[in-house]
Amino acid sequence: FGFPAFRAFARAGTTINPVAIDTASSLVTTGPFARSRNPMYVGLALLLTGLALALDAGWAFAGPLFFVAFITRFQIIPEERVMAAKFGAAYAAYRARVRRWL
Repeated sequence: FGFPAFRAFARAGTTINPVAIDTASSLVTTGPFARSRNPMYVGLALLLTGLALALDAGWAFAGPLFFVAFITRFQIIPEERVMAAKFGAAYAAYRARVRRWL
C-alpha cells in the first residue's frame, strides 16, 4: 500500500508531508486511495504487524494497536478536517465511498 501511494502523490504533484497537510494541492483518489483514504498509514500498520509476528511475542501486538489509535486521533482526524475545508464536496463524496483504513 505505501509505495504505490507515494507514487500517486508524486504523480499528482502534491505533498506527502503529514505535518504540512494544508499545502496539499490536489485530492488523490486513484490507485491505493481508491481502497483506503490512508494507504500510507495502512502500510505502516502492516509493517508493525509483521514485526510483531516476527517477534512471536503477544505483547508486540500492542505496537500496531497503539499506532492505529494514535495516528487516527492525532494525525488522520486533523488531516480530514483540513481536507474537508480545502476540497469541500469532492472530499465529502470521496469520504462517503472510501473507508478510512480498509
